[in-house]
Amino acid sequence: MGETKQFGFWIYLMSDCILFASLFATYAVLVNGIAGGPSGKDIFDLPFVFTETMLLLFSSITFGFGIIAMKRNDVAGLKRWLAITFLFGLSFIAMELWEFHHLINEGFGPQRSAFLSAFFTLVGTHGLHVTAGLIWLSVCYYQVSTKGLTSMMQTRFYCLSLFWHFLDIVWICVFTIVYLLGVV
Repeated sequence: MGETKQFGFWIYLMSDCILFASLFATYAVLVNGIAGGPSGKDIFDLPFVFTETMLLLFSSITFGFGIIAMKRNDVAGLKRWLAITFLFGLSFIAMELWEFHHLINEGFGPQRSAFLSAFFTLVGTHGLHVTAGLIWLSVCYYQVSTKGLTSMMQTRFYCLSLFWHFLDIVWICVFTIVYLLGVV
């Protein structure tokens, strides 16, 4: 039963790949549509975004340690690593929200240009996915605390792990295509 659910979840992830591929394609088409406004070179703060990136990458590592603890039936270790993962993910979202707030306060909101509209849509969609992952992680943390580490919970953690690592891969693409290429 768990294998069927994991297979179904892989199908969901492939549909998410299509969503993000569409957003990346839209961004690629609109990246030069600055309408006399700022480009990425003018507004991106690479050290800030690099810190954000490291938080998300470390969250994947800590999630991996949580899965290792789960395989050992170490519920306390699993919960500890999940809590650390949550804090890294929450810090990532806080930094992203701060970046969005800062850009909008500077007059660089999504309505300013096609480039900024595509930027906010792509990065914001990723942020919504991370937020959904944080909610899912919280629910699973609560469930493992109250129901124990059942086979159903293990399946949920495996699926959540796939989702979380998928978001890291998408973010590496965002960091490279949007931010690194955006300042060239």
